[in-house]
Amino acid sequence: MTIEEIRKFYDAQPFHPFVLHIADGREIPVHGRGFMASAPKGRTIHVYQPDGVSDHIDLLLVTGIEVRPATNGARRRKR
Repeated sequence: MTIEEIRKFYDAQPFHPFVLHIADGREIPVHGRGFMASAPKGRTIHVYQPDGVSDHIDLLLVTGIEVRPATNGARRRKR
C-alpha cells in the first residue's frame, strides 16, 4: 500500500478511525490524526496507541484498511 492511499483515510473530513491490516495478521488501529506519523520518504509509518505503545510499519506490508465507526463513549439508553 502507498502513503497516498493511507493519507486519503488520514485526511478524511471528518476523520474516522481506521484499522491497518498487516500481512502477518495483525490489525493496527489508528484512533486519530495525532496517533500516526509518516517518514519523510513515505515508506514507513509509526502508529501510536493511547497507552503509549507504538508500531513501526513498512507500508509494503499493509494489506488493507478498514474504517470503523467512531466511538465517543456515549451509549443510547434503553427504556
